[in-house]
Amino acid sequence: METTIVWTKHAENRQREWERKLGITRSEVEDVLRNAEQVVAGDINVRVAQARKHGGVLRVAFVEEGERKKVITVYWTSKVQKYWREK
Repeated sequence: METTIVWTKHAENRQREWERKLGITRSEVEDVLRNAEQVVAGDINVRVAQARKHGGVLRVAFVEEGERKKVITVYWTSKVQKYWREK
């Protein structure tokens, strides 16, 4: 069963900002959410899907609500060492 992705207004706005800055598309964000290189813990019940993209890390904060993943925010960072968790 395909996971349904729900976007908050904030996440949509942030994705558009990153598209202007680095060309990060909505479908690229959804791909990271579905096929993350890593998923790490965020605040409280928030998890962060992340993948190495555009010379840094694309991070997608989300919460799971049953079969849905709700995108809270999206951002890119060059601070790979800070956020990447080596096994």
